[in-house]
Amino acid sequence: MSSTEVPDPDILPSMRPHQDDATKTYSMAEVERARSAPEDVELKGERANYDKVDSEVAKYTSAARIDISPEENTRLRKLIDKRVLVVMITTYFLQAIDKGTLSFSSIMGLPKDTGLLTPTGSVSQDFSWLTTCIYITILVVEYPQNYIIARVPVAKYLSFSIIAWGAVLASHAACKNFTGLVIVRTMLGLFESACPPAFVILSAMWYKREEQASRVTYWYMMNGAQQIVGGLLAYCFTLITDGPLKSWQWLFMAYGIISVVFGVFVWFWMPDSPMRAKCFSEEDKHLMVERVRDNQTGLQNRVFKKEQVWDALTDPQTWCYAGIQFTTTLPTSGLGAFANLIISSSLGFTNLQTQLLAMVLGFYIIIVLLSSVWLVKKWNQNILTMLGFVIPSFVGTILLMTIPNQTFSQHVGLLISYYITLSFWAAQTLGLSMMSRNVGGQTKKTVVVATNFIFWAAGNAIGPQVFLSRDAPRYYTAFATHLGCYSLLVLILLYFRWHLTRQNKKRDQLAAAGVSEARDERLAHAFEDLTDRENPNFRY
Repeated sequence: MSSTEVPDPDILPSMRPHQDDATKTYSMAEVERARSAPEDVELKGERANYDKVDSEVAKYTSAARIDISPEENTRLRKLIDKRVLVVMITTYFLQAIDKGTLSFSSIMGLPKDTGLLTPTGSVSQDFSWLTTCIYITILVVEYPQNYIIARVPVAKYLSFSIIAWGAVLASHAACKNFTGLVIVRTMLGLFESACPPAFVILSAMWYKREEQASRVTYWYMMNGAQQIVGGLLAYCFTLITDGPLKSWQWLFMAYGIISVVFGVFVWFWMPDSPMRAKCFSEEDKHLMVERVRDNQTGLQNRVFKKEQVWDALTDPQTWCYAGIQFTTTLPTSGLGAFANLIISSSLGFTNLQTQLLAMVLGFYIIIVLLSSVWLVKKWNQNILTMLGFVIPSFVGTILLMTIPNQTFSQHVGLLISYYITLSFWAAQTLGLSMMSRNVGGQTKKTVVVATNFIFWAAGNAIGPQVFLSRDAPRYYTAFATHLGCYSLLVLILLYFRWHLTRQNKKRDQLAAAGVSEARDERLAHAFEDLTDRENPNFRY
């Protein structure tokens, strides 16, 4: 098995099967019996220290490991998917489509109506600041957001954030100039900043390690879905040519109102944690907590621990995750904000063709992300899969910079090259899933996730700025910068794989030497809020 991946539930049973798994049901009496630790267990490393376990979590944990059959585990996962995964997918789709409105509105008259055109008729450099200001805001608020997320009911806070960003999005329709747009875009960044880190926390809270890669991919591939649906809807809004509002104003209004309505739904539908889930039985809540014991990353702990902050800041994997996000989001944000301008202006397609071609781009992104998670399931190799998907990005970017842009066949070739440059999205998604399952300790996780999304925001903020208006329509400076990012990403991934492999070998050596804490099959310390480096039984 790779040092960076664990078996997928579709390949191996998620936990040891019960002897009667064909007909097994779990009574509260059985759960309570399992929660009582065997008194004769005296081996060091096999007794849970409940002083370190969150009081809310402790009510639903057992000192002895409960074996859950594959059939029962599948039933529980489906219950969780219905309440949690559906919300994450829909929320991220709305956020992605909300962000995509700027790109679509760029060819629907927004630059002209808000004074963002140069005397020559091209989009001014101010347009790029409408994306950058969002991520500058995230840079400022990300640490406070993660601190809040770790200490409040996550689902309720997510619901509030969705309602708030929906109201701000609808307010875009009232903007008449650059100043107004910067204000609402900054507020949009404030409220949307809670979404990705909350999803990483939720993925680690509800899902087993081997389930997290696919779950993170499912909600992250909504970036591709928004290109498909967003392109089609944007085309429909483009057909609005008269009335009190312009087509781009209707676009912002419609998406904003839908987001507000969905935010209200999330408040009532999504549980905050397995322990607080009133929609599930007490028996199921016990088993939902038990099924994530194997994660060994803790489940919930609201006590701030300074030593875990230092652990996070001195852990190389913290900066590897941050580097992966920076080197992938810098190209992503620029390509996203300028996608329709590149296709329409640089490659010579009409506005209608551009809106429809954006749908093809969405399909390609979904194919890339699903293919990457399939390869991870098949070969159990996260980092090698990430490296493989960076190669097409090198090829596509080089072709965009070198192929002439004169004939129709060259236009098509450049369009295909543009599509394949986005293959690196697989690295961005798999990096998030690795972070959700490889970082233990709630305070450490808060710091690591915050650092990750600060670098994510920095890349997104810088990305549009390398698309210089003087370089239009080919944007050579931007694409050269992207090649530098891909090269740095390769170096980070190679080091990261070496580091994680080395750490696992050290722990295997401890287990072979007879250190009980490094071979605790009962996982007695799984809920003690230990960091991954404090827990010698943890494997990356």
